[in-house]
Amino acid sequence: MSNDQTRPFHEALWDLIKDIRFPMFVHRHLGGMLHAHPLTMQNRTLKAGDPLYFFVSKKSELGQRLLVDGGVCVAFAEPKDDVYVSISGHASVSEDMGKKKELFNAMSKAWFPGGVEDPDLELVEVAMEHAEFWDVKESKMTQLLKMATAAVTGKQPELGEHREMDTAQ
Repeated sequence: MSNDQTRPFHEALWDLIKDIRFPMFVHRHLGGMLHAHPLTMQNRTLKAGDPLYFFVSKKSELGQRLLVDGGVCVAFAEPKDDVYVSISGHASVSEDMGKKKELFNAMSKAWFPGGVEDPDLELVEVAMEHAEFWDVKESKMTQLLKMATAAVTGKQPELGEHREMDTAQ
């Protein structure tokens, strides 16, 4: 895979995830097992150093689990476009009413009919510590041809863009 360093990492990352509305949010469940479920990302932009935001129900107890272990992974995938993103970081519950008001929208109201004042509404903020993405731009036919060539030559194929960064820097 090639590494296109022409754009800042966070811009390339945002371009890949902005339209993937339902990433898998992975956290440590009670008893230590990993647990994943889809959440709706609330971000409208992502600048360097910005966290990811999610609304969750207090009934889900996710916020309580994050108090015990805030280490999370948020995985984005768009298989039809060959886009895959993994973001690791630390999640916490935020009581920032201004941020809740900024992010709340009509779709959020479907889950939280009381609006930003809904007693069941919890804002989860994920401070990114590491992010990695794979963005394969070649057509499926080109990918197959490159993989077949690699199988014959023994040389690993170069497919798309792969970048990785510790984002907490």
